[in-house]
Amino acid sequence: MRRQKGEGRLSAIRSNVIVDSEPFRANRIAHLALIAEFRALEEKVRQTSARSDAKFRQRGQLPPRERINLLLDRDAPFLELSSLCGLGMHEDDGRDNVFGGGSIVGIGMISGARCVVAANDSGIKGGAAHPMGVEKSIRAQEIALQNKLPFVQLVESAGANLLLQAEMFVRGGAIFANMARLSAAGVPVIAIVHGSSTAGGAYQTGLADYVVMVRGRSKVFLAGPPLLKAATGEIAGDEALGGAELHCTTTGLGEYLAESDEDAVRIGREILAKLGWANRMPGASAPPPLYDAEELLGIVPVDYRKPYDVREVIARIVDGSDFLDFKAGYGPHTICGHAAIEGQPVGLIGNNGPIDSAGAGKAGQFIQLCDQAGLPIVFLQNTTGYIVGVEAETSGIVKHGSKMIQAVTNAAVPKITLQIGGSFGAGHYGMCGRAFGPRFLFSWPNARVSVMGGEQAAKVMAIVAEEAAQARGLPFDAEAMKAQSAKIIAGYDRQSTALFATARLWDDGLIDPRDSRATLAFCLQTSSEGEARVLRPNSFGVARF
Repeated sequence: MRRQKGEGRLSAIRSNVIVDSEPFRANRIAHLALIAEFRALEEKVRQTSARSDAKFRQRGQLPPRERINLLLDRDAPFLELSSLCGLGMHEDDGRDNVFGGGSIVGIGMISGARCVVAANDSGIKGGAAHPMGVEKSIRAQEIALQNKLPFVQLVESAGANLLLQAEMFVRGGAIFANMARLSAAGVPVIAIVHGSSTAGGAYQTGLADYVVMVRGRSKVFLAGPPLLKAATGEIAGDEALGGAELHCTTTGLGEYLAESDEDAVRIGREILAKLGWANRMPGASAPPPLYDAEELLGIVPVDYRKPYDVREVIARIVDGSDFLDFKAGYGPHTICGHAAIEGQPVGLIGNNGPIDSAGAGKAGQFIQLCDQAGLPIVFLQNTTGYIVGVEAETSGIVKHGSKMIQAVTNAAVPKITLQIGGSFGAGHYGMCGRAFGPRFLFSWPNARVSVMGGEQAAKVMAIVAEEAAQARGLPFDAEAMKAQSAKIIAGYDRQSTALFATARLWDDGLIDPRDSRATLAFCLQTSSEGEARVLRPNSFGVARF
């Protein structure tokens, strides 16, 4: 007896549908009509936004959907969400003017990481927020939080529609609360600011973990020029009030300064790549640095007083010499950024001089971001310490330095320190010295570790001695002080050498600078294995019975 199709599987459903029938054809036609209806409405949203394309081109910008297309991985799926949000409500008439809630939201892949993307559709009413658009934003954030997906915003908004404020002001606060919740939960929040981010929208930028701004286009302020003039009578232009350069060099609100929309999107993709959020493919090979490690010996002076750019060291340690500078124009003597070492994503902090208030705040923020993303931190110490003086004290150097030290102390990710030059004063603490619990700490043989330099110590002692003599009405013996200073300098020089430090286990050993990459890679892998390993503790310890 021949089995009918499907009889070999007892649980298979046997269909009784007759596809060549009038009811089947009628149903199909009706469904196609419904599908065509909502697809046409979705196309209306695109067409409504596209009316502004020429304006974007004239300003040298990309339209919102082109920004998204450039942001997403090529040929990867993008699931758009709530495309007809607010249909037939408020200013959306459901026919000719269809707004989609004034935003584009969906889930897609960015640098291999699955993310929630939320873009202001600034081609429609300048990206102004509407009541249902607020709900759409809140739902997108809920999805990101529930599914642990990075939240990437493409920001360009005229702010809230003031005529509808009663329907969204109170509820809209949830958008900002959710951004704080995402960040606290360890979910990265990235804002790429393509244009205005004003009034409450300024917090949409300010509450992001990473902010990319476009030179000459990004504007972030609580009150724009018209409102500022109305409220206070003060007159100011966009750039002076909240332009990209101001925020990336003075206020510190922006981390990355891009030259165009395309450049900003590129940086956004690079941030996701550097965070290591996407799972790496097994066996993926890491590209070596573009420059020979042998060159380290010629780049870094043995004398810590002679300046050089620590990026030259980084370029000879990290994969492909690929380094994403964090807040490059803010606190520029403190270098922070993302890279990878033998395929292992890391954050790096280095010094190009003393640490000022801006640099301390920048480093503290970067440490917290690395901790949030689960990225190990590599410290490359070469600093005379925190900067001093009236200007430094007025800027709050103690406050900001303390915040940096708190961040270093409490970061839970693996920390590895290389002392590659001078390591003096509280700068040694802020750059994760021995007392601050780095998993590993190695020194180059030229390293120096001390509370301060010998010359500075001698000068301090001389000033104190002279002032003490004057207070007592006694003559100051300059010759004796000169001899004392020579002893102080000699003592500090001897006690600050790398050999003196390593002898006292102030480090885990001295390494050849050329072995830095291999040493760091080994320590990172060791730390990674430890982080991944699950122990089974008991309350008594194992004993022989």
